[in-house]
Amino acid sequence: MRAYDSATASTAIAVTAPETRTSGPSAPGTGVAHRTDGPSGSSASGTGASHRAAGPSGPAAPATASRTPAADSPSRGTLLAGLGVVAFSLTFPSTVWGLESFGPWSLVAVRSTLAALVAGVFLLAGRVPPPERRHWAGLAVVAGGVVVGFPLLTSLALQTSTTSHAAVVVGLLPLTTATLAALRTGRRPSRTFWIAAVSGAVVVLGFTLAESGGALSTGDLYLFGALLVCAAGYTEGGRLAALMPGWQVIGWALVLCLPLMLVASAVTLSLEPVHLNAHGVVGLVWVAAGSTFFGLYVWYRGMAAIGIPKASQLQLAQPLLTLVWSVSLLGETLSPAAPVAAVAVLVCIAVTQRSKS
Repeated sequence: MRAYDSATASTAIAVTAPETRTSGPSAPGTGVAHRTDGPSGSSASGTGASHRAAGPSGPAAPATASRTPAADSPSRGTLLAGLGVVAFSLTFPSTVWGLESFGPWSLVAVRSTLAALVAGVFLLAGRVPPPERRHWAGLAVVAGGVVVGFPLLTSLALQTSTTSHAAVVVGLLPLTTATLAALRTGRRPSRTFWIAAVSGAVVVLGFTLAESGGALSTGDLYLFGALLVCAAGYTEGGRLAALMPGWQVIGWALVLCLPLMLVASAVTLSLEPVHLNAHGVVGLVWVAAGSTFFGLYVWYRGMAAIGIPKASQLQLAQPLLTLVWSVSLLGETLSPAAPVAAVAVLVCIAVTQRSKS
């Protein structure tokens, strides 16, 4: 969930070199030492050198989790972002399974609570200090978009839409993310990039309308709302992943939601019926640990390495993977148009990955 210029590059900030500590070699080409923070001590993704910003009164601020780790190579970044797409492609089938045991509101509250607890354990184990105050607004956008908004809106949509239909509608997410990223970061991808991106979106939209008979349902409105909030969360998360390890971005966003989700879990579980079965438990575990934590960890790390626009275009393959899972796991019928859409979308992905940002 790109040697390319990263669309997540941050603006220059004053550096107090004497204060900077190092636990590893400098990121290539930066000339500034850095610390890596991770649960096992290894570095996560990032594209700039880490720093400590001087405050209004002059002294350098305390060291925080915003230190930039060593950058992943473009090929490794593409692999990590691809792993995120695979994890995300299982989200809808897992959500459908989870809805067998929980209501839509309680499923989202419980999955977010469990994911936040997992993230909290990793943050405590790594002794990661809280982010700087200037990063909390961005983390709130990530939390509202990918931790709460997208799961809730898609869960509501999947009560009336099939998994395959929802997957194709959400195939518009790459173009939405690339557009918001261009507005947020000020970077402008090339014309070739935009032509390929729009072409992929047109294929996805045409496939959606053909499957739904040309009419949009209430579920589609939920899905389009999910597109907007998720794209905002991806964009802000990708920007922050250039300043701190990707797993910390999603980790702190989840922890930020924990108090609210604990209350929401208690309330929604008392109001919505719960019928536990194997599918429901497996679905809940996957959307909590697989999609929400692991998927977003590798996704943000990949985005930091190859840039938001290029990473977002890898998600054009997500609805097609979800179609495969919907057939193999849920027994849904695959449309004859799916293979044609798959080839067209993969061509668009190849073009966007080779275009200059």
